Amino acid sequence: MKTSTDFTALTVPTQFADVNGTAFAYRRFGKKQNLPLVLLQHFTGTLENWDPYVLDGISKNREVIIFDNRGVAGTGGETPDSIAAIAKDAIAFIDALGLEKIDLLGFSMGGMVAQQITLNRPELINRLILVGTAPSGVRDIETFSPEVWAMFEKEYNQPDELLLETLFTPSAASQKAGSQFLNRIRERVVDRDSNITDKVAPAQATAIAGWSQINRGNFDYLKLIKQPTLVVSGDSDIIFPTVNSVLLQQNLPNAHLIIYPDSNHGALYQYPNLFISQVSLFLEGVE
Repeated sequence: MKTSTDFTALTVPTQFADVNGTAFAYRRFGKKQNLPLVLLQHFTGTLENWDPYVLDGISKNREVIIFDNRGVAGTGGETPDSIAAIAKDAIAFIDALGLEKIDLLGFSMGGMVAQQITLNRPELINRLILVGTAPSGVRDIETFSPEVWAMFEKEYNQPDELLLETLFTPSAASQKAGSQFLNRIRERVVDRDSNITDKVAPAQATAIAGWSQINRGNFDYLKLIKQPTLVVSGDSDIIFPTVNSVLLQQNLPNAHLIIYPDSNHGALYQYPNLFISQVSLFLEGVE
């Protein structure tokens, strides 16, 4: 029988966990010698939007667990329209796997969910990684900019080419990295995740808008997050502007900040080797 260390991001089978009567789609693989790293996905993202190269790099030293939120792709149920509800589902999923202590990575909207999980269940979280995200109560995240909405509404030859505009800058170097990223996420051909329905984007957009209304202009809640935290951003993030990562680092009690040059929302995929190395060192407690 194969164990989790025998799989890669491209070969690991999709499993399903019963979470209060709803089947949650997830994948779990990697070395089990350390705490598992649970990853929380971005707006409208599925299992297939995680970069397999990044997952494989991190999984050399620890188990990684990715999953679809309720109502997204392979997971059943209705898509929640609040960060609090998404966080509640994520906690229930983690509990369903029998995990008592984890490291947690949240990307974009997932970073908002990660903050809420850490506030709700601080004893569950060992170390926290927040990538391309924002604190609650920030006015410029109520909705995406007109520029970004135009990208969402544009017709592309292949739907995932949207990511070249939303995750990478227009520079030649960034677009080259973006094309390499697209090639990597297209590699899995067997047991691919389902497509999302048209109900996902409106519900998750409402959730993000609601996050912007909580603690309006007051970041004191971040003082309650005591865990060592790594905050990561691109220097030209058009989804959640880079200043939001600075606000997180300035208001969290124990946070490091990394900002990558000439990079947009997908900085972790533009600089995958650096990201893998820096995340691995952080999770090992090397400071």
